[in-house]
This record gives sequence, C-alpha cells and structure tokens, in this order.
Amino acid sequence: MQKREQNKLGGNVGSASAPPAKRGRPFGSVNSNAAAAAAAAETLAPSALLGPSLHIHTSFADQNNKRIVLALQSGLKSELTWALNTLTLLSFKEKDDMRRDSTPLAKIPGLLDALLQVIDDWRDVALPKDHLKKQRVRTLGANSYITGFGNEFEALGSNGLRPGSSASEATGHSPKPSPRHWWLDEDGLFNRDDEGRAERQQCAVSASNILRNFSFMPENESIMAQHRHTLETVFQCVEDHITEDEELVTNALETIVNLAPLLDLRIFSSSKPSYIKITEKRAVEAIMGMLGSAVKVWHCAAAELLGRLIINPDNEPFLLPFAPQIHKRLVDLMSIPALDAQAAAVGALYNLVEVNMDCRIKLASERWAIDRLLKVIKTPHPVPEICRKAAMILESLVSEPQNRGLLLAYENAFAEILFSDGRYSDTFARILYELTSRPNNKVAAAQGVWGM
Repeated sequence: MQKREQNKLGGNVGSASAPPAKRGRPFGSVNSNAAAAAAAAETLAPSALLGPSLHIHTSFADQNNKRIVLALQSGLKSELTWALNTLTLLSFKEKDDMRRDSTPLAKIPGLLDALLQVIDDWRDVALPKDHLKKQRVRTLGANSYITGFGNEFEALGSNGLRPGSSASEATGHSPKPSPRHWWLDEDGLFNRDDEGRAERQQCAVSASNILRNFSFMPENESIMAQHRHTLETVFQCVEDHITEDEELVTNALETIVNLAPLLDLRIFSSSKPSYIKITEKRAVEAIMGMLGSAVKVWHCAAAELLGRLIINPDNEPFLLPFAPQIHKRLVDLMSIPALDAQAAAVGALYNLVEVNMDCRIKLASERWAIDRLLKVIKTPHPVPEICRKAAMILESLVSEPQNRGLLLAYENAFAEILFSDGRYSDTFARILYELTSRPNNKVAAAQGVWGM
C-alpha cells in the first residue's frame, strides 16, 4: 500500500458529495444515509465552501499551538471539538497542495501526547468494567481485622470467616457484597451515559484520523516513529480490533504502515517512558491478528506492513518466529481475486525471501505457493511491477539447491513464459539455467537443454 497523496479530512467538516470508498476505510462505512445527507447539504450551500477546499492559514498553528494543546488536555466538549477540527484542517493536504507548514505539527510540545490521551480516555470508557477493576492496595490498618475503610471482606478468609472463628458462627449469615466498588458501577455518578460515550468515541476516531494524517507528512515521520506513546497506543488499537471501533482500527493500522520504514520494534523494550506495556512479541501478534482478519483493507495493510518491517534487520528476530504463519497467509492472499490483495502479498513475499535461506526454503515448501506466483504472472496482474516481483521471487527460490526438486516440476510452465512473454524472458532463462545446469546430487538432472 503506497502512501496516499491525499489525506483524509475528518471531523465535523462536511463534504459536497458522498466520498468514494478509500484505501484504509472499511467497506460499508459510507452508506446511503451519508450520501443522502451530503446531497441535502449540497442544495443548501455551494460546494466550494465545504469539504477539502476549506483551509486554515499555516501560521495559525504557530500562533495557537499552546491553546490547541491546552484545549485537548482540558477535556471540555467545546474546547476539544475546536481543537480536533482545527488539527483536522491543519493536517489535511490536497494532492497538489505545495504549502509547507512553518512548524511540523508533531514537533509542537505535548501535542502528540494530548491527542493520544483522547484515544486512551475513550479506551478506558469502552473497555468492560471487568477489565478495569483492579485490587486496591490497602495499607491503613493492615494488621487489623476491621478498619472501617472497606477491607472487612478482604480481611476475612475465603469462607467468609475471621481467623479462629467456627463455621457455626456463620450459619444463616452470608457475607454481603462490599460497597467499596459501588462508585465504579455503570450507573455511578461520574460515569457517562450512552450519549457521552458516543461523543468520546467520535473524539477518539477524530484524534486517530489526525494522527494518520500526521504520518503522511515527511517532516513528522521520524518524530512519530520514535515516540513510544504513539506506537503503543496505535498497536493496542490494532490488538483489540475485534472489540474496537473499525475506523479507529483502520486509522491506527495505516499510521503504523506509514511509519513502518522507520519503525524499530526494539523501542518497546527501550528505556523510553512507557504508558502501555506493549512488547515486541505482542506487537507482531497484533499484526498477525490483522493478517487473518475478515476485513479486506486490514489484511492487505497488514501484509504490506510485514513487508516493510522485515527490511530493517533489527526487526528480523521478532518476525522470523512467525515466518511459517506469515507465508501461509500471504499465499492465501494471492488466491484472492482482489488485485490489491495480490499486490500486498507479492510485495511482502519479495522482501521476506531476501532475508535468509530459511525463508526461501519454507516458502518453496508452502502448498500452492509456486502455482499462485505463476498465476499472478500469467493472468497477468495489471501492475507490471507486481509480475516482475513474482518472477524475482521464483528466481530467489531456485537459487537454493534444496528447492530445485520442487521447482523442476514446473519446468514446462517456466519454458512457456520464457517464449511467450518477452518482459520476463531473461528472468525465466536464468531460472531454467539454474534448474538444469547445476543439478543437485539428490535430484536427477533435468532433460532440458537450457543450460547447454
């Protein structure tokens, strides 16, 4: 998935027409109701006043950066809405927009943490209460059975008796529920109703959209890729994709994909301050969960993310233990008729086979792998670069002597492409040369003449 040149304008700003299905937005998120509302808005106001044509002067961020951060930190509805709408407009750029921000938005002190706090607040509200309630440490009166501070039932044994008391003392008396967690219940005084939760969710999605737009700006990439709080938050959103808002997960995933070329997974075990305990293994497992998800844009983005992460040698120790699962899923993606799924799978495999010999051997042994690579070339894929990468993968596989026995079964298919498609004739000539001129001792020499 290449970076889109046009960022997504979210928040409360409308659009003059129903937005088309974009890469990164789950299918079905744009419905007929949204289209009808957009059509009604078009009749009320000129299209030139709505949507992406609305901008804020770039110097606005320099003059109001402290106010924006304070508005996000305040949690007040009006201030939060103003700050999110302002940042949405500031972070949006048209495809042909050549303007440069005088100050990279990610460099504004405290701005990233303030945006991430909006997402963290929503996640705290969205999580079930069973996950939020933790054992409270009591130190006052720790040596007394009854203190009056709510630890009566903690002091009692598992059978509801004080140490030294008999069972007959508790006959007909069952311990009552402790009132110490009443203030945490759903209907508590300080808990939000459904409307308040929906508003928090909308703010979190808007904040994730702003972070996603930030990641498209080259001047922000290195800052965000080294900001541990940002990576921990977006990886946690991806990890909880089953229960989390779909658009929030999509924005988080695309943010990671954009930052992947600069991302070093070792940051999760570094000395930088940590807000959420995400480890390297959990981060890779979160990506694997997306790779097997039912949402098309998610598993395509996850495939491309793996292909970008493996380029960094420092990430190899964390990704290679999952190589068999990665190969199997990527081969499955190549069988999907969707062209973007095939492109993402081939691109990731192209980078994986360049890592080491073990990856090449495991991919060649994967069922249907060679058949589907050949199918991408023969169909062919409308993007010539994808076909070229598929051919290069086959050339990498044949370079390993252990794979020649498997690839000899496809000698006729290789010869057919050699004579029928001049674009890849050189690559398949080298493949046939490797197969026939240097036979493995364990494999009978082929009867072809390609190496003579």
